[in-house]
Amino acid sequence: MPSLNITLVSGPPGAGKTTWIRQQISSAAETAVYLNLGSGNTPNDFRRACAIDPTYLAAEVAGLTVLPVEQLTDFLAHPLAGSAVYVELGFHIDLTSLILPDQMADCQRVAVLPPGTRHTEWHGWADLVVTGVETGAVLSQPHLWRSVLSGQVLDLASLNTFWYELTHGAYGTVQRAKGIFDVADGRSLHFDFVTGLAEATYLELNLPRWLNGRPDRFSGIEVVGEALEQEAIAQTIKECCLNDQAIAYYQQQIKDSLDPGDEVA
Repeated sequence: MPSLNITLVSGPPGAGKTTWIRQQISSAAETAVYLNLGSGNTPNDFRRACAIDPTYLAAEVAGLTVLPVEQLTDFLAHPLAGSAVYVELGFHIDLTSLILPDQMADCQRVAVLPPGTRHTEWHGWADLVVTGVETGAVLSQPHLWRSVLSGQVLDLASLNTFWYELTHGAYGTVQRAKGIFDVADGRSLHFDFVTGLAEATYLELNLPRWLNGRPDRFSGIEVVGEALEQEAIAQTIKECCLNDQAIAYYQQQIKDSLDPGDEVA
């Protein structure tokens, strides 16, 4: 059986885990495999994988294999020869009680931490500590909220207003927010916010424009913060979503303006 080259990556929200993994994948000669663990209802429930980071990496890194959580057992039994596997752990996973399959016992453990971080559980867990980005003050009771928006199409102007409000405290203290949204012109946009960093604009993912009805691909939002007004967040996002008639109108407008060679879905 081929040997497994597995790296576990952990750290607080917004420190740069996904960014570090992308850098390693981009500079490696091996075939790369990515798995995101730790997005269930309980700290060590791996049944539901967070799809924002996998979707982002799959769109932006050519040749990357994104491994669904439910396929992990089969993959470990029949791994890709010569592959480098990067497993991103959710920040809320209790590392002291984390139980991994026997095939992952010899993996490398990497902690991506904000500058100046000292004496944390990650230091005792990691084989290698990497300096990431500043994430602002540590929250005393961080809460994770997420919503899947697959099939929804959002008005970009309304989305921009909502994102500004979200990241400026209108719905509670936000330390980390990220999302992938399909908008009316067919693009899939990746939004990313970490408190303390410079304001960042959205990134258009390297995906075909979706111009035929409601998109059949992942979109969603994830927020880490304190005293989050979840119902207000959910309601405001709902108000950003377009109905079928509006979606059809805007998609037809875009299709009429595109060149024949433009890639659409």
